[in-house]
Amino acid sequence: MPDSRLVYVMDPMCSWCWGFAPVAAVLIDQAAQAGVPTHVVLGGLRTGAGAALDETKRAYILKHWQAVADMTGQVFRFENALPEDFVYDTEPACRAVVAVRQLDEALALAMTQRIQQAFYVDGLDVTRTPLLVELAEAVGVPRIEFAEAFDSLHSHEQTRKDFAWVQDLGIAGFPTLLAQRSGQLALLTNGYQPLEALAPLLGRWLAARPAS
Repeated sequence: MPDSRLVYVMDPMCSWCWGFAPVAAVLIDQAAQAGVPTHVVLGGLRTGAGAALDETKRAYILKHWQAVADMTGQVFRFENALPEDFVYDTEPACRAVVAVRQLDEALALAMTQRIQQAFYVDGLDVTRTPLLVELAEAVGVPRIEFAEAFDSLHSHEQTRKDFAWVQDLGIAGFPTLLAQRSGQLALLTNGYQPLEALAPLLGRWLAARPAS
């Protein structure tokens, strides 16, 4: 583990994380230019759901999406979104990112972005394994390697460990961005904030690093 890193706690199927995606990309690049990598931790927004959404829940979620779109300017596809048979379980998408992270951590962020784009803009069911295989291949992970990693006991366990770490830390909302130095965590944001509020905060943290 590097001495300093950003820890981005998110869920690919969290609408506020999608709204935050452009801000996160700039902050992650800001840190990378200072030699600080980013580690993605999966939060598990809605896991273990076994039943399709009812109309009341669907309307509630779509209203929430509209609020995110209005505040952040991110694009959402509302037409035919969340169809009647859709089961809103974020575990498969989270595990897909974990699997990619295990194979090549440098591709984990790209995988989250592919899943978000597929779900919120293209209106695709990102709980389906065949689609997740395609998305992983699109970011540079061979299909067979991803499929094996995705289905492995290790990925299931590591995904649960991510969820447990987030819960143990008391993180109740996503996105959350933490700055970690020498094992100590500093909160940059819990929830959506615009870039102009966060870039100076991150800049001060980066500037305070001890000289190597």
